[in-house]
Amino acid sequence: MTVLAVLGCQWGDEGKGKLVDLLGSRARVIVRCNGGPNAGHTIVNPQGTFKMRLIPSGIFHPRAICLIGNGVVVDPATLLDELDMLTTAGLDMSRLLISDRAHVIMPYHRILDELEESDRAAVGGGLAIGTTKRGIGPAYADKMARVGIRMADLQHEETLLSKLSAVLNYKNRILTRLYGAEPIGLHETYLQLVEYGRRLGKHIIAADLILDRALADKHHILLEGAQGALLDLDLGTYPYVTSSNPTAAGCCVGAGLPPTTLDGVIGVYKAYQTRVGAGPFPTELLGEQADFLRNQGGAGHGEFGTVTGRPRRVGWFDAMAGRYIARANGLTALAITRLDALDQMPTLRICTGYRVNDMLLRNFPAEIATLEIVQPEYEDHPGWLTDTSGCTRWDDLPINARKYLTRLRDLLGVRIDIVSIGPDREQTILLREPFDTLPDIASRYVGTVQERGGNS
Repeated sequence: MTVLAVLGCQWGDEGKGKLVDLLGSRARVIVRCNGGPNAGHTIVNPQGTFKMRLIPSGIFHPRAICLIGNGVVVDPATLLDELDMLTTAGLDMSRLLISDRAHVIMPYHRILDELEESDRAAVGGGLAIGTTKRGIGPAYADKMARVGIRMADLQHEETLLSKLSAVLNYKNRILTRLYGAEPIGLHETYLQLVEYGRRLGKHIIAADLILDRALADKHHILLEGAQGALLDLDLGTYPYVTSSNPTAAGCCVGAGLPPTTLDGVIGVYKAYQTRVGAGPFPTELLGEQADFLRNQGGAGHGEFGTVTGRPRRVGWFDAMAGRYIARANGLTALAITRLDALDQMPTLRICTGYRVNDMLLRNFPAEIATLEIVQPEYEDHPGWLTDTSGCTRWDDLPINARKYLTRLRDLLGVRIDIVSIGPDREQTILLREPFDTLPDIASRYVGTVQERGGNS
């Protein structure tokens, strides 16, 4: 039995969905831990190509129970659309469960998200942060302000009406008095939520009971993080961050698991760097070189947002930021994705550190003003100008590709377990079986310690 977290370690879009889809066959329970429909996964497998926003990527494995954890904010309409899409594709959706403690994205959250972002942009001064305008931030704000509506509330219609009436009265005052917008009607909103509750009711459950049973039965559990750790609310490039904690610690909280159960953390990095929306990006490329890299991978697999469709900003691999995130999350293994996107690049660069004027920085800075003026220190590496998309073993990779990956490993200080060289599940080089190579600590759950021979 192992509890393993899969985290994005840049600014999101690292290819976590593919990794969760790949590892899902080894897990009995797969938990989406944070974020909302602002996070997209594109899954390519023998059943087709699927763009997912809320449902865990492991849903394609017939023995896996997929859980939307308490740390997620759920848009019921989006979730139901995904349910319908996957049901039409022939999947058994009875295996999808939703924590009764997960918060609901309400209609006023989406409206306020758009109004607030527009207001920040109008004021200027760099206040706009490039949100997806899907209500994620306002939903998390209400969660912290203790006025949120949770999935459990959808199952209790009388209590729901009382809570909604109070909250909507408050939100309508903001909408009408501050923004001059139209108020949201109580009656139609309540009826819509009741309908959501009836359609989703069979999926809503006390998630801790599922996880406790999985631990007791010594099943593998896979924790699926959304976004990337550089977007973490506390540790990321604040304020250009998401509204949750897409870190190892955040996965435990968002799943409802104690941190002592976490056995390993796979950090997912692209072989280069991307970002969507505003915020500092020290290694960003511009012009023709950026356009070339952005369009690698063919139609539908280039650097364009799964949720937003926006072109992603692209740049060289940033090992300065990468080391910081590896330390903060206690990574036990690396998964390097999109290596194939570099196949036609004659020269590659890796940022090994930052310099401000004549001073070499020793740590990843918290101040945005500093991040915006740092000068990256680069190493140049020769490309391989060879198609890697058909490689199945480490030794199949061109020597320069292996040298490049080895340098990333050394700079981050974490071993590489997985290399992805294409969007399909099969286009993966698995150097180790992640669940099988983690320490056996199952004894903690039965209260005994087994002695072993040999060196430890």
